[in-house]
Amino acid sequence: MRMCICCNTKMVENCGIKVKWAGYGIDLTDDENKLYGGRLGEPKMAICPSCGEVSIYLADVEKLKN
Repeated sequence: MRMCICCNTKMVENCGIKVKWAGYGIDLTDDENKLYGGRLGEPKMAICPSCGEVSIYLADVEKLKN
């Protein structure tokens, strides 16, 4: 459960991110210089229903540990 850092309200998790006018999506990477390597996965988002604060996070952090 994610809590809002602004107002300490329980956030709505597992929200997605959509890019307007493009269907390519977003990938997180551990090295911005790698074109295809180092991909960590798609980001998730949590939104606070009280104040609107947005938190972007990586759901599966196992790739960071390797």
